[in-house]
Amino acid sequence: MLLPLLLLWMLFFSCVSYAARQAPLAMRLSCGALQNVQTRPTNTLWHKDFGYTGGIAVNATRPSYITPPLNTLRYFPLSEGPQNCYNIDKVPKGHYSVRIFFGLVGQSRDTSEPLFDISIEGTQIHSLKSGWTKYDDQVFAEALVFLTNDSVSICFHSTGHGDPAILSIEIVQVDDKAYYFTPKWSQGIILRTVKRLSCGFGQSKFDIDYGGDPRGGDRFWQRIRSFGHNSASDRPRSVETRINQASLPPNFYPETLYQSALVSTNIQPELTYTLEVDPNRNYSVWLHFAEIDNSVTDVGQRVFDIIINGDLAFKDVDIVKLSGNLYNALVLNTTVTVNGRILTITLSPKESNLAIINAIEIFEIIMAESKTISEEVRALQTLKKALGLPPRFGWNGDPCVPQQHPWSGVDCQLDKSSGNWVIDGLGLDNQGLKGFLPNDISRLRNLQILNLSRNTIHGAIPSSLGTMTSLQVLDVSYNVLYGSIPESLGQLTSLKRLNLNSNVLSGRVPATLGGRLLYRASFNFTENAGLCGIPGLPACGHHLSASAKISIGLGASFVFLFLITCSVCWLKRRQNILRAQQVAARAAPYAKARTHFSRDIQMTRHHNHGNTYTAAENGPILLS
Repeated sequence: MLLPLLLLWMLFFSCVSYAARQAPLAMRLSCGALQNVQTRPTNTLWHKDFGYTGGIAVNATRPSYITPPLNTLRYFPLSEGPQNCYNIDKVPKGHYSVRIFFGLVGQSRDTSEPLFDISIEGTQIHSLKSGWTKYDDQVFAEALVFLTNDSVSICFHSTGHGDPAILSIEIVQVDDKAYYFTPKWSQGIILRTVKRLSCGFGQSKFDIDYGGDPRGGDRFWQRIRSFGHNSASDRPRSVETRINQASLPPNFYPETLYQSALVSTNIQPELTYTLEVDPNRNYSVWLHFAEIDNSVTDVGQRVFDIIINGDLAFKDVDIVKLSGNLYNALVLNTTVTVNGRILTITLSPKESNLAIINAIEIFEIIMAESKTISEEVRALQTLKKALGLPPRFGWNGDPCVPQQHPWSGVDCQLDKSSGNWVIDGLGLDNQGLKGFLPNDISRLRNLQILNLSRNTIHGAIPSSLGTMTSLQVLDVSYNVLYGSIPESLGQLTSLKRLNLNSNVLSGRVPATLGGRLLYRASFNFTENAGLCGIPGLPACGHHLSASAKISIGLGASFVFLFLITCSVCWLKRRQNILRAQQVAARAAPYAKARTHFSRDIQMTRHHNHGNTYTAAENGPILLS
């Protein structure tokens, strides 16, 4: 009895653990908030603001009733740079629905709508259009993205029409095969939500309001009650009957979506939906059906063609036949290329039949941009700190993408061998920079032009510049660079122009550079008082190279220390000798008397050997 219970418990525990592991990640950010926030009626958790590169937190005005009920936002004035980002780490690799809600700065005198661009992972996905505050489904941008770096970068690019203002960001994990439409759909493809419609009765709602599965990504469904201006062209229909095959993987559509529909009428048998879109793009169209009209009870009673922009997309669609029964969900998908600005979907019934549709989804298919080589991105970030670039440069996100918004002063080129972008030009001349050149600048291995002239950059020229063998132009003139010219610059065999003039450089110009002046290269070393060694500069007869100066300096220091040591030893010895002489001088009288007395005794013993001497007042007396 105990063993079966134990096995049952282990099975239950494993199922719970598996379910816990499979729970979709949901990261929701309340921009500008200082504390975590929970919003009614769902008690949704919004994390406090983090991960931003700049901007200002202020009170917010929400433009639509579907906007999350949050009171703050973060806006990015142009003075803080043309592009700013949210860089959010610890987002596991996977498939995500990323949604960004816009807001308006509260109590602002400027009531105009800010218009700006949005990119995710370096790919531009959306440009706000004038009038976006008037449409519920335009107060946010949404895209389905595959994240591969355990992080996500969401950037906002100023276009000169107001400051980007971001109310919230949602990153919700969806099924890895959600919206699968092509064998290559996961290889660098992003789906941007253009329109998502729920047809018939009811209100515009999110998946969570429909009671949908969280793996669906909490989509917003805008309600549409009619496709035409004439109310006689179609009619709404709804039921409360259960719908089968609705909330299934990988898309997990809410069942309620299929309980309402638009049905054509005998006056206008066709159903036609028209949408204005961006031209010359590819779109993925998803059409939702369920036979909920009680006038249809069997196969063959409703058959229609689906025509998109004049082309037959689906022929002889019979919902009951294709779905298997009444009140069963059916989803059809196709890809359409739109050359103009209009996307038209027409349901054309056969014979005396009528058309029906429950929901429509339209996504723009965007090819993800290749990114800049990570080593070169890190090199630019190091250079940004070393040069103290002001915020107005907006060096945030990826330097080269989106291609519409590269970093200021950065030129990029696509490397065909790796498929990544590389930095081939850097022009920051006359920008008031006051920092120094870091050694990491050499990681820009594809750099051909480096122009940092007319700033106030100080310090030495890094010897690592000699490894940047692609350099053709190196201009650091009119700065405050000091020290010698590194010998390694002679390895830059591709150099066509080298401007080091108007600095504080000293020492001999490396022979490897001076010897190449005749090879159609333009070198300028003037206005460096300490340089010598080539025509146009002072001779180096009395000038020593940097290494020679160092050697002489070290030698002189050694001799100086040796002389000091010898002098100290001699002084101590001299002091000892003088002290001994002074002691001897004080003891001289006593020593002299003692010496005479000793001498007298020795003489007496010598002259009176075997006799006895006695002392007398008038001298010695000999006794017989």
